Amino acid sequence: MSKVVHFEIPADDLDRAKNFYGSVFGWELQTMPMNEGEYTSVKTTDVDEQTQLPTEPGAINGGMFVRDERLTTPVITIDVDGIDDALKQIEAEGGSTVTPRTAIPGMGAFAYFKDPEGNVMGLWETTP
Repeated sequence: MSKVVHFEIPADDLDRAKNFYGSVFGWELQTMPMNEGEYTSVKTTDVDEQTQLPTEPGAINGGMFVRDERLTTPVITIDVDGIDDALKQIEAEGGSTVTPRTAIPGMGAFAYFKDPEGNVMGLWETTP
């Protein structure tokens, strides 16, 4: 069974969103350059320093980014063994690929897909 492992929140004004979520919920936010823009990692729970995985069972962390035409609503990310295989199965079942497998060196890879209902969701594959 594949688990939900991450969430992402798009924002029109990333500074405003970071201020809101940091103030209201006490989340730790760290912004870093990524591709052509920025990505803000969102820490909602403690992590193991070596693996960066949450130490509390069932807890997940997430991220924030500037909203674009493909990613307009919050995204739930699902862990899979292999993104390419998952995307083939998604397409066979009526879904479509939004963003193909994209590597993050030393960590893993991600992709975005659209389900048959029009929801955009994420996939995550951890580097062995």
